[in-house]
Amino acid sequence: MPEFSTCERDGHILTVTMNRPQVLNALHKEASFELAQIFDDYEADPSLWVAVLTGAGERAFSAGLDLKQQSSSSVLPESPPSGFAGLTARYDCAKPILAAVNGVAMGGGFEIALACDLVIASETARFALPEPRVGLAALAGGIHRLPRQIGLKHAMGMLLTGRTVTAEEGHTLGFVNEVVPPDELMSTARAWAERIVECAPLSVQVTKQMALEGLAYGSVRDAMLAEYASLATLVKSEDFVEGPKAFAEKRKPQWKGR
Repeated sequence: MPEFSTCERDGHILTVTMNRPQVLNALHKEASFELAQIFDDYEADPSLWVAVLTGAGERAFSAGLDLKQQSSSSVLPESPPSGFAGLTARYDCAKPILAAVNGVAMGGGFEIALACDLVIASETARFALPEPRVGLAALAGGIHRLPRQIGLKHAMGMLLTGRTVTAEEGHTLGFVNEVVPPDELMSTARAWAERIVECAPLSVQVTKQMALEGLAYGSVRDAMLAEYASLATLVKSEDFVEGPKAFAEKRKPQWKGR
């Protein structure tokens, strides 16, 4: 059983909760490696199609790196190959991961949310990359993901000052998909996950992969002309036949994920 997080399976949806509320769900080396294994297992399990990540308690999604532990060392703690929380360097995960941000998402906590595919935020959520204020830098992807998600000038306004952004401003800037009252956060995140589950899992995965891989190209034309290995898997799948067949027969499709 995980020691620093909890997992709950419900159908095709996995809910993962970072569970260190006494330190605002800040993560140390052991917690990051534990989450890395959880998301490795999620990727490998064909019966799981969507994951939702949140934090325990009402105060924080994650305060990022456990700075109290870090203060005793001049060397950054070891991270798993898949990055901080097992997510910030998980570049090739085809399955969608949703962040349900229930409070503070600071530093590495915000970088975890940025590494997810969707962000659903409580009205109480707060976001920041305050690393320069403590002599550090947002090295778990924040420096690079934020400009790509909200544009360079808005990103620089956050990166160079370390200022805190509310959930509503995050929605306006574009890195938050929806803002809801605190008591509706998990049900709303669940509703997003269920809408994804209604779609063919391979179609969702190929769509995510192509969208992210396509960002490497300088023009839409180049992105559209590029070859994507995952697309061949979709075209050869049973679901590729099942979708149009179910539509023609006016019934709900029975997705197999293969």
